[in-house]
Amino acid sequence: MIVELGHFALVLAALVACIQMIVPMVGAARRWPGWMAVAVPAATAQFVLVAASFAALTYAFVTSDFSLRLVVLNSHTAKPMLYKVSGVWGNHEGSMLLWVLILALFGACAAWFGANLKPSLKARVLAVQASISVAFYAFILATSNPFTRLATPPMNGEDLNPLLQDPGLAFHPPFLYLGYVGLSMAFSFAVAALIEGRVDAAWGRWVRPWTLAAWIFLTIGIGLGSWWAYYELGWGGFWFWDPVENASFMPWLLAAALLHSAIVVEKREALKSWTILLAIMAFGFSLIGTFLVRSGVITSVHAFANDPERGVFILFILAVFMGGALTLFAARAGAMQAKGVFAMISRESALVANNVLLAVSAFVVFVGTIWPLLAELAFGRKLSVGAPFFDAAFTPFIVALTAILPIGAMLPWKRGNLTRTMQPLWGVLALSLAGGALVWVMQTGGSMLAPVGFTLATWVTLGALTDLWSRTGRGGLSGRVRRLRNLPGADWGKTIAHIGLAVTVFGISGLTAWESEDIRVAQIGERFGHAGYEIELRDVLRVPGPNYVATLATMAVWRDGKEVAVLHPEKRVYPVAQMPTTEAGIDNGILRDVYLVIGDPQEGGGYAVRTYIKPFANWIWAGCIIMGLGGIASLSDRRYRVAAGARKRATGVTGVPAE
Repeated sequence: MIVELGHFALVLAALVACIQMIVPMVGAARRWPGWMAVAVPAATAQFVLVAASFAALTYAFVTSDFSLRLVVLNSHTAKPMLYKVSGVWGNHEGSMLLWVLILALFGACAAWFGANLKPSLKARVLAVQASISVAFYAFILATSNPFTRLATPPMNGEDLNPLLQDPGLAFHPPFLYLGYVGLSMAFSFAVAALIEGRVDAAWGRWVRPWTLAAWIFLTIGIGLGSWWAYYELGWGGFWFWDPVENASFMPWLLAAALLHSAIVVEKREALKSWTILLAIMAFGFSLIGTFLVRSGVITSVHAFANDPERGVFILFILAVFMGGALTLFAARAGAMQAKGVFAMISRESALVANNVLLAVSAFVVFVGTIWPLLAELAFGRKLSVGAPFFDAAFTPFIVALTAILPIGAMLPWKRGNLTRTMQPLWGVLALSLAGGALVWVMQTGGSMLAPVGFTLATWVTLGALTDLWSRTGRGGLSGRVRRLRNLPGADWGKTIAHIGLAVTVFGISGLTAWESEDIRVAQIGERFGHAGYEIELRDVLRVPGPNYVATLATMAVWRDGKEVAVLHPEKRVYPVAQMPTTEAGIDNGILRDVYLVIGDPQEGGGYAVRTYIKPFANWIWAGCIIMGLGGIASLSDRRYRVAAGARKRATGVTGVPAE
């Protein structure tokens, strides 16, 4: 009964979304207040209905209702409760239901917190958001219904993909979806502004918190996915440049560009056309990611489906929304004239450079991701584009971005003086270069990656702190500290996020340059050395788990004659899915990780053992956390929550949160 109610609620949500798509849009065109007002209750009702539908599907998984096809394919009675719940979205159909739930949530939030929006703009934003929902409701109900029943239910299910039975992967998809779908709000605001024919400072201020929220969720989601790949897959890496990894990374890059571009619109009413285009493309790349994951055109451990029919449907959605938005953009581009002019040396120019580097780097990732598909279609050749291409093509853009970041952040608006801006940064530059030279000397030659990474990380970190301190003005220390505490959340958020980027850059460069690897066959009781550590394989046991059987090793790690850790790497086999997984044993540290993997027993006795020493590995995810905290600090800025100022109302600017 509950499942049927969930199915009915999903159909009803689709009908409400159709009303929300049509009635407010017509009302805005005809200036009918009553019709425009329909948007808010419709958005609320749609969210309540799809939330009820999602709750019904969750109930089916928790209670192991094997009359439901989706539960049979993705659950099992022996599975731990966490993975019964995560099984709801650990498959194609359930993940699409989560997708429309988040779409409805963002639309409802815009309805609830958009009291300061001009009624016609608000109606159009919610109508555009509903149109996206309608497309995905049609996709779910036509090709991916999660409530399909089985005529003869089995006694038990086929279990969830063992790779997804992990805490990191339980929460990774929801965060990614919050980021992917969050960008739909920026898209809806862009299309609504194009329909109205007006983009101004108030629009830039309103679109920033939505983009920022999506960027935060993407940062957390990508970080969780990278962390999971690091400890779960047993290959010792943190990023494989897998097509599905890239599918989440490209919207992240474009969302970062959009955040910075919207600042220029808000502060200077410049870069309007470019900002609108970024909002369209950021969500467009989210849809491209959806297509890659669900069409079957790529093979990946991240992929949800292998169904060309579904892929064609998603491709149609992508074509309709991107084609329609870009056509509207072309028709309205002439109306979005920039008001603010600026010199070549100015903060606006620095933000333009920032945007160009981020956008081109996203395009480079896109080309590397899609080229094997194009080559196979056009030339019938199977090609592989891997880490060497991405490392060589992507890295220069990040180096350039981090190099200009502290200078651009301190340049004044409209017109700046590079000599004056550099005055407080010369010492920072000298200290950064000296630190890089010291790292070069200490590593006794070798790769330049780590010294360059340390130099750039120090430059960005100290530059961000210098910028923050410069905002306290002049005077005594106590006064400047007091003003420092009273700085807006956006200033603190920018500094924290930039420091997080620096930490991640150094973590990646240090790990890549200095990690070491040892692969051997080890006998039980044998002790061997690697990179200043001694590893002892003490025992190997077969241990039953809740729904798997594990080969569990006990391995001691020694340093300078002292035991520093006892690790338990595992190799698990899930009998129902007939699939193995690897659980690395990791001794985490601030400066290094000791990373051990147990392999298969060998014919001559012993076990295959892989040992990695990974310097600064945890700095990568620490940087992601710091970037996320910076985004949260910016989002807490009260200027995003107060009403539009009377000055902007008087000039006829659309009412949104303003300073």
